[in-house]
Amino acid sequence: MLGTYTFWDGIWSIIVIFAWVMVVTWVIMMLIDNFRRTDHSGWAKAGWALFLIFFPVIGVLTYTVARPASASDSYDQGYTLSGGPSQPTSPAAELARLNELRTEGAISDAEFAHLKAKTIAAA
Repeated sequence: MLGTYTFWDGIWSIIVIFAWVMVVTWVIMMLIDNFRRTDHSGWAKAGWALFLIFFPVIGVLTYTVARPASASDSYDQGYTLSGGPSQPTSPAAELARLNELRTEGAISDAEFAHLKAKTIAAA
């Protein structure tokens, strides 16, 4: 039966594989979004994760529809693509951040003076 696999069967196979890759990617993205949200409790995250894993197509459709548009606001602020906190854009903002750290007791006066000199020299 090897000779009965036509060109169009190959095209159909590619379409089906692409559709599966899209569904798997969609499920993974929804799982990532679920665990990054800060407006969910741990139980809600666990429930959504189980729903997305055991009922992937229905789960991603439900999660996408039920997810509020403001959910991304809870974790997008103050972070860059690398996952770390974003850096201040000006030396004045950096000095204000260093002053906050010194006021909170996270850094000593000597460390503050050193970092302040380094910030001013870089500007």
